[in-house]
Amino acid sequence: MRAPAAASGNGARAALSRREALATAFGGFCLCCLPGRVRAEALVLEEVGPGVFVRRGPNTEAAPGNADAIANTGFIIGRDGVLVTESGGSLADGQWLRGEIRKRTDKPIRHVVMTHVHPDHCFGAAAFTEDKPSFIGHHALRAALEARGEYYRKRLEEVLGADKAGTVVYPTLAVTDSAQIDLGDRTLRVTAHPTAHTTCDLSMTDTGSGLLFTGDLLSVGRIPSLDGNLNGWLKEIERLKASGAAQAVPGHGPVRVDLVPALADLARYLGTLREETRKAIAADLSIEKAVATVAQSERGKWDLFDDYNARNVTVAYKELEWE
Repeated sequence: MRAPAAASGNGARAALSRREALATAFGGFCLCCLPGRVRAEALVLEEVGPGVFVRRGPNTEAAPGNADAIANTGFIIGRDGVLVTESGGSLADGQWLRGEIRKRTDKPIRHVVMTHVHPDHCFGAAAFTEDKPSFIGHHALRAALEARGEYYRKRLEEVLGADKAGTVVYPTLAVTDSAQIDLGDRTLRVTAHPTAHTTCDLSMTDTGSGLLFTGDLLSVGRIPSLDGNLNGWLKEIERLKASGAAQAVPGHGPVRVDLVPALADLARYLGTLREETRKAIAADLSIEKAVATVAQSERGKWDLFDDYNARNVTVAYKELEWE
C-alpha cells in the first residue's frame, strides 16, 4: 500500500492525507461521502452491439444511495450462454445486473469477467455465485484481492451497509497471457496485460460485435487512476491501438467510443503526467510541490480531477524518481 500524497501547509497536508489515504487504499477508488443517489443513466442498459448490453456508470464516487454502481457494466448474450463483461460495484449492483439479464434471456450465465481489482468493477461478482459461472481474472488478480479484498469489503459495508456490499469472489479461471471463451456463435478473446493501470488488468475482444472491452485501461471523461505503472500503461495504450478494434467499451464514460481518439486523450493526460513529473524530479522539487503543479493543464478536461490527480502525481513520482 503506497503512502498518501502530501500537500503544503499542515492543515492542507492533513486534509489531503485523509483523502489520499482512502484513494490509495482503494487503488484509486475513493469511497467518499458524495451525494447519495444514482443518476438516471446509471440504471439504463444500451444495446451497443448485437446481443451486447452495457450500462453507463456516472462519474461520481460510491455513496449510500448509489450501491457503488459507478462503473460501466454489462453482458453479452451468445447462442450457448451469457458472459458478464463487468459485474458491478457491490452485491446490490450485481443483483440489479443479474435481474436485467433475466429480463432478456433465460440462457445460463456461464462466465463473469473481472477486469481488475478495484471494487467498482468486481464486487458485484457475489450476485452471480448461484449461477456457478467461471469467474475470469488476470493471473495476478487473486493476490491483489487477497491483499485488498477484505479491506474493500469492510469499507463498502461502512458506506453501503452489510446487506448491499457483498463478499470477495476470487477468479476460478486465471488468464496468464490470453484465453478464448466460446459462447457458441461468438468468441471472446481475453488478454492479460502487464502492469499498467493496475497489476491485474484484462481486456477482451468480442468477435460478434468487434468491440474491445478495455476495463479501466481506458477511461473517458473520468480522470484515470494510476495504481500500477505509468510507463507500462503508456506502452499498453500502444498495444490497444494495435488491436485492430475500431470501437471500444471503456471502464468509465460513454458505453461505446471510437478507440483511437479516446486513447489519444488518455495518452495526452498520462504523457503530461510523466513529462511534468520528470521535470519536477529533475528540478529537485518535493512531492508536495509536484502535486501542486504537475498536470494542472488537464484540469477541466476530466471529472474528479481534484480527487485523483494528486494521487496520480504521487504514484508517478515514486516510479519515475528511480529511472
